[in-house]
Amino acid sequence: MSALKQRISDDMKAAMKGGDKPRLGVIRLILAALKQIEVDERIELDDARVLSVLDKMVKQRRDSIAQYENAGRTELADQEKFEIGIIQEYLPEQLGDAEISALIDEAIQATGAASMKDMGKLMGWLKPKLQGRADMGAVSARIKQQLNG
Repeated sequence: MSALKQRISDDMKAAMKGGDKPRLGVIRLILAALKQIEVDERIELDDARVLSVLDKMVKQRRDSIAQYENAGRTELADQEKFEIGIIQEYLPEQLGDAEISALIDEAIQATGAASMKDMGKLMGWLKPKLQGRADMGAVSARIKQQLNG
């Protein structure tokens, strides 16, 4: 079992013992998502794959927050924000704007990217370095802005 998955399982046991039902619910959602992939693909997830699943869960919740806030459903948006907070505990520390910009510059240098046609090459270079440490949608927007001038 990956170290990260083991940590999540241990936290679930601690939440059960501590009677922290809201936290327990979110951790169970995480473990269910991981288990679903393991069953569907008949594999044991490594830490990198667990991080990508967690990253996807955060992205889904951010999208939901925007929709809930547009619909005036603040209580549902607040629940999604709570879930993001718990999920992010298992992600690496988020990078700052300066660090992301430096990585984008490094990627442009390394790949020789000059136009939007090189976007896939840039994202392929950046994704392993930024996975779980930055919002890839925001990084993509920054790259587009930089490539367009």
